[in-house]
Amino acid sequence: MKTDIVIVGSGCSGLYAALNLPKDKKITIITKADLTSNDSYLAQGGICMLRDEDDYESYFEDTMKAGHYENDRNSVKIMIQSSQDIISDLIHYGVDFHRDNQGNLTFTREGAHSNKRILFHEDITGKEITGKLLQRVKELDNVEIKEYCTMVDIISRGNRCYGVIVRESDGQVHEILANYTILACGGIGGLYRHSTNYRHLTGDALAIALKHGVELKNVDYVQIHPTTFYLEDSNERSFLISESVRGEGAILLNKDKKRFVNELLPRDVVTQAILQQMEKDHMPHVWLSMENIPVHELEEHFPNIVAYCREKGYNVPKEPIPVVPAQHYFMGGIKVDYYSKTTMDQLYAIGETACNGVHGKNRLASNSLLESLVFAKRSSQQIAEQFEQSKCLEHLGNDFDFSLYDDEKYLGEQYRKMIEQAMERSAS
Repeated sequence: MKTDIVIVGSGCSGLYAALNLPKDKKITIITKADLTSNDSYLAQGGICMLRDEDDYESYFEDTMKAGHYENDRNSVKIMIQSSQDIISDLIHYGVDFHRDNQGNLTFTREGAHSNKRILFHEDITGKEITGKLLQRVKELDNVEIKEYCTMVDIISRGNRCYGVIVRESDGQVHEILANYTILACGGIGGLYRHSTNYRHLTGDALAIALKHGVELKNVDYVQIHPTTFYLEDSNERSFLISESVRGEGAILLNKDKKRFVNELLPRDVVTQAILQQMEKDHMPHVWLSMENIPVHELEEHFPNIVAYCREKGYNVPKEPIPVVPAQHYFMGGIKVDYYSKTTMDQLYAIGETACNGVHGKNRLASNSLLESLVFAKRSSQQIAEQFEQSKCLEHLGNDFDFSLYDDEKYLGEQYRKMIEQAMERSAS
């Protein structure tokens, strides 16, 4: 199979990249599961936007401070300065952000933010954004989407990518040849026992990158979210209790229902405080009280969180809910430049799969969707500019030996173990 550009992943970054690529190019999107089983759909809190130039220094400092000043300063600058353009695009695509009675955009605040700069749609912002992008992609005649299609390898010659090897749901394996390949495969949460991520997100792109010598960056930078609903069954995916809940006034309590931490500190600091309190209390969780949030605001802003808690038997906001930290986000990934190009030619990586250094050692709340979209658009713009000069398939030749990619060479346990070992080092 031949295509102009293959995109691996159907989350917000992959979809937005497709929307920004030339309409006269054939684009193939493959996804490991169904189209909506990606972490972009799970994002609750919202997406950041620079409100005005007066907030720039504050927003920049908040991002740097949360990342322990290990962020790439230029990546942070690019993300923030591109935010208004991205939000304008999303509104154009039909994304329905919350507005006040006068029709003005409403902003909320989350932990480690010094100002209200986060746009939201109830507590399902990711679903709203990704769903609307998916609708628009489905309208494109030049895009083909293949579900339950797993990338098991990339095709490379020298230091150039020529597409991907995929396994279909029926077990058949074949190659998709492409002039450009964009990896938008998500994070590594499926490797963890407790994670807010889908179980099938197992770091496949990172394992393949290791195999082909594509450079990685900060693979030990893993974010643990402070508040997920505590479940005794560890086989269930952890349900996130959004940062916005604490931003709007929810407080953390110990076993004696006493407050023990400033809930608006960066995620890693709050997580550490919770783990220490759990050890002190000899409890598998702490408590989160929403009693300080007016009922009407709770019902309007967080309807799905409220419904989930009540489904589990907790009548919020009248009683607190049990919460525990869980793996949430991966700040590391495949090393990319400011246009999301990897160290291999014709190969790009975007979203949580990639690492451009914008998040540093710890991501600031609600920067994930923004960062994914900003650099997805930049990758598409560069591919569009260079496409006619970089038709690599014309130089592949008819003598290419695809038998190099036999079953023994596919993504296997040896590569997955490399990623797991890196994760174990980060945990320690």
